[in-house]
Amino acid sequence: MLFSLVYAVVRRWLQLAGGRSGDRALEIENAVLRHQLAVLRRGVKRPRLTRIDRMVMAAASRLLPRHRWSSFLVTPQTLLRWHRELVRRKWTFRRRSRSGRPPVDPELRNLVMRMGRENPRWGCIRIQGELRKLGIRLGATTIRTLLRRAGIGPAPRRDGPTWTEFLRSQAEAIWACDFFTVETAWLRTLYVLFFIELGSRRVHLAGATTHPDSAWVTQQARNLAVAGELENVRYLVRDRDSKFTRSFDEVLATEDVTTIRTPIRSPRANAVAERFVRTVRAECTDRVLVLTRGQLDRLLRRYVGHYNTQRPHRGVGLATPITGPRAAQVPSPAAVRRRDVLGGLIHEYHARAA
Repeated sequence: MLFSLVYAVVRRWLQLAGGRSGDRALEIENAVLRHQLAVLRRGVKRPRLTRIDRMVMAAASRLLPRHRWSSFLVTPQTLLRWHRELVRRKWTFRRRSRSGRPPVDPELRNLVMRMGRENPRWGCIRIQGELRKLGIRLGATTIRTLLRRAGIGPAPRRDGPTWTEFLRSQAEAIWACDFFTVETAWLRTLYVLFFIELGSRRVHLAGATTHPDSAWVTQQARNLAVAGELENVRYLVRDRDSKFTRSFDEVLATEDVTTIRTPIRSPRANAVAERFVRTVRAECTDRVLVLTRGQLDRLLRRYVGHYNTQRPHRGVGLATPITGPRAAQVPSPAAVRRRDVLGGLIHEYHARAA
């Protein structure tokens, strides 16, 4: 009942608001359009307008009085901004030539930032000198500006190297050692002692024995010292196995090698040696039936030769511990030949000789 009464009042008001029949229809049409616009504003938060729509609305806003801008979907500030953009595009022109200094080449900019990041103690003058050695001339002020934009502070930066950089620089002078066991066909346990260089992943095989007592282990350390293998070694990482006695550490101390013992039950502290144990078992000893100690010695020495000279390692960027001469050019796939190792258990690939 109430809704019918409101409807009758609105209808009567529309009849009285209009004048003549033509003007009345136009006024009613405008009222309907304004109401539809209000409904559209409630349903659509931000309508998507094309460039043509913006141009038409901006042009129409210059013809309508300001108090009638409420009929637009956008605010008056938006209409004024659109108009300013049209005026700015009108007065734009293509420049014939760019004044000032030419921009720095992107590759040169990346090289400057690379030198700044890789050398924390280098300033802009030092980087400028390094570039001149390469035949590149760049001002020190330009280098300073590029470094500041990249967030690289002035040298020397006091934050120091990261743990990865520190360990990588010290890895060349660190060795690790450990034992692993091999069960023969007659269920006899053989103990194998090896040393591995953390920097290059090169393995030094000490030997195998059934009784790894103090005298035998100490003698293996003496053999390395006599062979001159410990000249550049400063630290040796080992576990707390009772096979490594005080006499073993004393032999290393005479060569200025400091022994570092890992925590108890912490195989990850000697991760490089543990990884080699897993590799040699998976690729060699677990796939061969060992009968005697002599056979195991020959087997392991052949495998260690492959490990040091032919097997790529992820820890050193897929390089080999002992890097040999590389081919001058990449051979064609048809020129690659296979060489069998350990009776075909392992395959090595090389280019056919010309």
